Amino acid sequence: MKRFTTTRAFACLAACATAMTAFGAHAQTLRLGDFQSTTHIVSIEGTTRWMAAVEEATGGAVTFQHFPSEQAARAAALLDAVGSGILDVALVGTIYHEETLPMNSIVGLPGFYGSAVEGTEAIQAMLAEGPLREEILASGVTPLFGFVLPPYQVLAQERLGMPEDWSNLSIRTSGSTQAMTASSLGALGVSIPGPEVYTAVERGRLDGILFPLASVAGYNLQEVVTHISQNGSFGGYSFVMVARTDMFEALPEDVQAAMIEQGNEVAMHVANAQDESIRGFLDAWASQGVEIYSLTDEELATLTDAMTEVSEDWVNRIGRGSDTARAVLDRYRELTGG
Repeated sequence: MKRFTTTRAFACLAACATAMTAFGAHAQTLRLGDFQSTTHIVSIEGTTRWMAAVEEATGGAVTFQHFPSEQAARAAALLDAVGSGILDVALVGTIYHEETLPMNSIVGLPGFYGSAVEGTEAIQAMLAEGPLREEILASGVTPLFGFVLPPYQVLAQERLGMPEDWSNLSIRTSGSTQAMTASSLGALGVSIPGPEVYTAVERGRLDGILFPLASVAGYNLQEVVTHISQNGSFGGYSFVMVARTDMFEALPEDVQAAMIEQGNEVAMHVANAQDESIRGFLDAWASQGVEIYSLTDEELATLTDAMTEVSEDWVNRIGRGSDTARAVLDRYRELTGG
């Protein structure tokens, strides 16, 4: 038995040595930060999965020290934390960095993608080349992959359909682009971090919430609302995994390629996982007494018309009327069919 164990040990060491030769002689531990808890679907099917996939693909040449739940930096500071060297890699929510990444806020526009898979395909294409990629690179970091949350729905204490239903309501929004969406429907957009939304609704500070359904359970928001839409498209949200550029470019080329390749696979995986999770959530919430409703064709058409102005506002306010912003909007519309 001892001889067998020793033989297996030597075989294992030989395999590891071969992998280390293929992916560089020295193992490197990268500090990765994000603001999601490790129980969130984005972490389970996205960040954690990617770290494990990269470690396996590189034979341990790259490992990670993970700082979830804002342990290393607040959500709005993650991009700077990577650029300054506090972190090596981070999963950033682009909406939190609108001043630095204005073109990436395109994902917040309403009425475009209809599923996380559709939106992720579009964002991946736009991160591969063009203004979204260029402004991230200008921040001293390199985008490795990106994905989106499912389109935002409305959660409230009543059924919100036509614009008149939204009039003067305080609606939780994420970022200035989504605040413009609420305004186009006659509501007031209120920016409140995800972890604080439950209490804000419970205490009456909010009349409704714009939120992606795959993330609702992570904050137990189904406990404080009575109505949830399932077929609206009130904007979106993108995540991008970024690495400090000088660190990334110093890695062996095959390691760089492995990180990107695994990222591309994980991006589509987490998008699919989110889309597939929604049906189960809706059934569970309905059984708990929450009214899950579909907006009628008339409501969808009227809401779409009301929100059309948001895209032009985005070009003029966020994009300052530039040709670049117009080109980004046209490209996004082409990729999503919005």
